[in-house]
Amino acid sequence: QVQVVESGGGLVQAGGSLRLSCAASGSIFSINAMGWYRQAPGKQRELVAAIISGGNPNYAESVKGRFTISRDNGKNTVYLQMNSLKPEDTAVYYCNAEITAQAMGFIDHRRPYWGQGTQVTVSS
Repeated sequence: QVQVVESGGGLVQAGGSLRLSCAASGSIFSINAMGWYRQAPGKQRELVAAIISGGNPNYAESVKGRFTISRDNGKNTVYLQMNSLKPEDTAVYYCNAEITAQAMGFIDHRRPYWGQGTQVTVSS
């Protein structure tokens, strides 16, 4: 059983900062990419930032220079440091991890796992 759990959302004023965390746990063989997506009311879910193990991060244009994604492979955890927040950053933020699970000696196919989402609200 694999779980992906986010934490760190909340309410902040424009210009403020928040740090999101996402931890994967369970019978994990390996993790490839880990990333953050967000979905605002009435809009499609969009990629915010992602990072592949040992690779460079990718960011949406709208968050470049303000958000930083980082990863602790030893803890199977990814972070999103969000600075200079704007009201348009308001959304539910979801963690995604491409995980290869293992069970009873068998290795599963790599699959995407999603967290439950955490609300980020930026007031003007």
